[in-house]
Amino acid sequence: MSIRKNDIVTVITGEERGKTGKVLDVNTASGRVLVEGVNFIWKHLRRSQQHPHGARIQKEASLHLSNVRIVCQSCNKPTRAISKKLEDGDRARICKKCRQAVAPEV
Repeated sequence: MSIRKNDIVTVITGEERGKTGKVLDVNTASGRVLVEGVNFIWKHLRRSQQHPHGARIQKEASLHLSNVRIVCQSCNKPTRAISKKLEDGDRARICKKCRQAVAPEV
């Protein structure tokens, strides 16, 4: 899986096509990602002490991994990332278009 938390991704298909955001969470078991500011749903809450009349809040829903592409920081285009072994033995994610590192490790 080439998409990680804190990566910048763009949605390539579906209702939210063209939107860009930061990855908040990656669920590897179901193959879904949560992207900041993309794919909002309404969540209905029961009455509680925090919400005495109940509530209806808007929050992000997850997207499938196949619907997003990582955005390369050097060429600023959505791309696929490949994993490449460097000379010093480390592995890096490389952009398939410009052959530069996709995102610097934080």
